Amino acid sequence: MKITKLETMFVKPRWLFLKMHTDEGIVGLGEPILEGRSQTVASAVQEIGRFIIGMDPRDVEHNWQAVHRWQFYRGGPILASALSGIEQAMWDIVGKWLGQPVYRLLGGPTRKKVRLYKHCRLQVIDERVPDARSIVEQGFTAIKAGLRGPLRQIDSLAKVQEFERRFAALRATVGPEVDIAVDFHGVASPAMSIRLAKAIEPYYPMFIEEPVLPGNVDELARVARSTSIPIATGERLFTRWGFREVIQKQAAAVLQPDLSHAGGILEVKKIAAMAECYYASIAPHCPLGPISLAACLQLDACIPNFLIQEFVTLGDGYLKQPFEAVDGHIAVPTGPGLGIEIDDDALAEQVYDGSWEHTPSLHEDGSVADF
Repeated sequence: MKITKLETMFVKPRWLFLKMHTDEGIVGLGEPILEGRSQTVASAVQEIGRFIIGMDPRDVEHNWQAVHRWQFYRGGPILASALSGIEQAMWDIVGKWLGQPVYRLLGGPTRKKVRLYKHCRLQVIDERVPDARSIVEQGFTAIKAGLRGPLRQIDSLAKVQEFERRFAALRATVGPEVDIAVDFHGVASPAMSIRLAKAIEPYYPMFIEEPVLPGNVDELARVARSTSIPIATGERLFTRWGFREVIQKQAAAVLQPDLSHAGGILEVKKIAAMAECYYASIAPHCPLGPISLAACLQLDACIPNFLIQEFVTLGDGYLKQPFEAVDGHIAVPTGPGLGIEIDDDALAEQVYDGSWEHTPSLHEDGSVADF
């Protein structure tokens, strides 16, 4: 079997889908997206295609290593994202060729269903958060809210108290049985993250995500040691080499590799194995499309240290059979490969030329936002 063509499609709202064609008629799906850089990643996919077309897609490890090593500049958000989508498509082909879901080829399932968390707007009305109440009523047992900027390097007591008030209202709304994660987005300085964490510690957050921007693992470790709240990070790290220092220094209890950025399914499985040695959990990052989610579910199904899965779509309007969330969980898929089929008729209405992209946001003072 040989790869004959790599076809990329820009899909609304801001996604990039990949179809990998073979000479035996099997088509593999991948999502090689980087938010705000889909045109750049699409170009990288085609550049890699000049090397990978003609290769056997069943040789996933060999092809991954060949592409990774062939590129003099390794890793990084663009190259790793392009390779991630290509790797997902190869696994989809292998699974379809064998008639097995990908997780069975990676050791088999360790669970029957995958727990999800849903994003929540932290808007307080009468000391309650209506969006959170609605999410819980839908059956979800975990939510995530975000810390919005801007924040000064050392900000006021009033800012800390306001954040605590909002988080307290969120906890009061959902009660003690529902887990609450909070995403700092790298908005706060390490010093402010320590103060904010102390303020919300009594309300038992599930984890704090990105309290420190990538680039200084020692500062991340300092924040982690200052609080009992588990620290999470990883959406802006690429390949196992990007996670090595975070894991070794035990700077995070929860790692959040993105299967469309960090190197693909097998690469993230290797990251999960590294994390397992340090008793760290995996909560894959996925504010992306349904192909990326499908890849995540294959990984979630077969690792022992899975914690929870992020999502923004279940595939309605994109997949012939969208995923179904029941009591905040998705049943482990049983179909071959990634276990999904694209609805080409519905997708035709979503395809565009890639001209619309995310633009950098500005704070009120004119400074560029940190996320």
